[in-house]
Amino acid sequence: MSAWTGRRHLSLLFFLALCSPCCLAQMPAPLTTLRPSASPSAPQSQSERLKVRLAGFPRKHNEGRVELFYKGEWGTVCDDDFSISNANVLCRQLGFVEATGWTHSAKYGKGQGKIWLDNVQCGGGESSISACKSRGWGNSDCTHDEDAGVVCKDERIPGFVDANVIEAQVDENKLEEVRLRAVVAAAKKRLPITEGVLEIKYKDGWAQVCDAGWTAKNTRVVCGMLGFPQERKFNKNFYRLFLERQRNVYRVHSVACAGTEVHLAACPMEFNGPNTTALCRGGSPVVVSCAPGLLFMQHHAALKKKTKTSSTVRLKGGARLGEGRVEVLKGGEWGSVCDDRWDLQSASVVCRELGFGSAKEAMTGGRMGQGVGPIYMNEVKCSGLERSIWNCPFKNITSEDCQHTEDAAVRCNVPYMGLENSIRLGGGRTRYEGRVEVLGTNANGTEGWGLICGETWTTKEAIVACRQLGLGYANQANQETWYWDSSNVTEMILSGVKCTGDEMSLMHCQRHKTLNCQKATAKFAAGVICSETTSDLVLNATLVQQSVYIEDRPLHMLYCAAEEDCLSKTAAKANWPYGHRRLLRFSSQIHNIGRADFKPKAGRHSWVWHACHGHYHSMDIFTHYDLLNANGSKVAEGHKASFCLEDSDCEEGVSKRYECANFGDQGITVGCWDMYRHDIDCQWIDITDVKPGNYIMQVVINPNLEVAESDFTNNAMKCNCKYDGHRIWFHNCHVGDAFSEEAERRFEKYPGQLNNQIS
Repeated sequence: MSAWTGRRHLSLLFFLALCSPCCLAQMPAPLTTLRPSASPSAPQSQSERLKVRLAGFPRKHNEGRVELFYKGEWGTVCDDDFSISNANVLCRQLGFVEATGWTHSAKYGKGQGKIWLDNVQCGGGESSISACKSRGWGNSDCTHDEDAGVVCKDERIPGFVDANVIEAQVDENKLEEVRLRAVVAAAKKRLPITEGVLEIKYKDGWAQVCDAGWTAKNTRVVCGMLGFPQERKFNKNFYRLFLERQRNVYRVHSVACAGTEVHLAACPMEFNGPNTTALCRGGSPVVVSCAPGLLFMQHHAALKKKTKTSSTVRLKGGARLGEGRVEVLKGGEWGSVCDDRWDLQSASVVCRELGFGSAKEAMTGGRMGQGVGPIYMNEVKCSGLERSIWNCPFKNITSEDCQHTEDAAVRCNVPYMGLENSIRLGGGRTRYEGRVEVLGTNANGTEGWGLICGETWTTKEAIVACRQLGLGYANQANQETWYWDSSNVTEMILSGVKCTGDEMSLMHCQRHKTLNCQKATAKFAAGVICSETTSDLVLNATLVQQSVYIEDRPLHMLYCAAEEDCLSKTAAKANWPYGHRRLLRFSSQIHNIGRADFKPKAGRHSWVWHACHGHYHSMDIFTHYDLLNANGSKVAEGHKASFCLEDSDCEEGVSKRYECANFGDQGITVGCWDMYRHDIDCQWIDITDVKPGNYIMQVVINPNLEVAESDFTNNAMKCNCKYDGHRIWFHNCHVGDAFSEEAERRFEKYPGQLNNQIS
């Protein structure tokens, strides 16, 4: 716009103001597109930094009052000019595919604090609400009676990881960093540091906190944020003598925590002025001593004997230590917790109960995958001081209340162990992949970085490596890494590495005492590809139990099955095509309850065509079927190649992505399942040679861990089985980790049914 045009425009506005001031006063504020303020301290765009959450009550996880976190404060959005286009933008920011509706007039209750946006007008294609037109940040003529809400379609954007997280909203600028400075010589040399002088980052150094008025509640908060479940006593006389000889700089005093906070910055406190030389009259620097959880007690043998961990709460599906879907034990069976009213205080109780610190994040909406068993709790409301989640008020569940898409999860504060400092990835295209390089002793006796022999490297070792690196799940284990050859590290220093998959570090796994690697060149070194999300397969145990039966199938109908090795070895000696085989048949419905699609490791170019059945095999072994006796020995076995991994059906609101027809892509979408009906070839166990008796029937999905999953403990399913020579019955079918240890022992000792009547 030219200068002259601008002046004419201003003159016209001035004229209108004189003629009709009332009209001008009622004109709406001009709409502007929100832009980030350019400043050296804010290099990221506002759309990247802006946080969005759903709040209010009552609501489901995919609906609620819209709240935005801007300039360190949560605020709401006014419903003036609100539209479905606005809702679509917000739902996508929250990780949902789209909106199904929006609400006005504070349907989910009135918010508090700022009303950040008013007269928002989105086109619908914006990547953030901050890119839409509005009156500008904080410019509103609304009250909280007009707070807007959205209803999102309950379908997640594949791979989306940033939504459904409740974090502590504190002004961390006033407490940039907190640490314990170890004083005792022995404590300085080992991690984690559990005792020392409490210090906060101040300017270019560290300052102390005055202990005048310091309470055990304050200590509890500090221990929690540092990853420890509780505080403990220490030798005050020792510290008094030591600290009298030190020069101390006091930055903070009069701390008054309630004990339920998840961060020290959330507690009331007072700061000394930056230019004053503050004293701590009648006191000295705060000293904190924390009791570590059982997992972090390598150097605390005496404490280890006294410490108990919860046997009625566990975390499932997380990649990192101290994170996962919350499951609780009731009546010998594990079940999940619904996310209605789930918050940091309830999450912290779970974390401390399991031997971690307070909760870093409370997660909703099945963020750590979905459970498959019962849902035991809803509207959990802990104060934060309870010893167990079972001591908190909660509501029992009815089937209408919650679905597993609403499973609650946590990410706990864990002690700093420094494990990531002894491992790195080299040569990868991104930081999530590369050749594994570990800190160790070289052949010449000096310490430096070295490679791992890839000969015995499997998914379990890759899981530990990705966990140690803090990079999430193991997506792939690589035994050859010639394509990542861009590092100057070429010497192999470790071989025979064998992990269970639960270790915190590769150094906690078994390994050869001396290097023993047949292919010791760098191109055969171990490598990994890590991922923030992955799949999780689980079998529908109820359907197996309901669909089981016996079929005597003529040999002339089993030629193709014999080619695929789906019959027992004695079938080769049969008088083909005469006679029959006795087959134990059942249906398998395999669900993907994880956070990423399950796809075959091999690309379609390497799938094998099977002419007899007329289909491709994308995985040689997709499931194992075994019949075990009381000693655990196999009396019969079967297997199923994944001839067609596809979405047979999906949960409501989830779209199918994989279909085998016309050489299509194979896989199982999150929220979908693949159905192997009882009447298709190889969906059986050949029990022709099995004698009548009581057995355990076992199905294992992805038995060779060929494809990455977030949880392999739920890949097995077991049933008690009674076979009388003519008929067969299955009882107590359950996923491998669904029962308590005691209930599982009872299952293993199951004497069998005396008859076919089920009480």
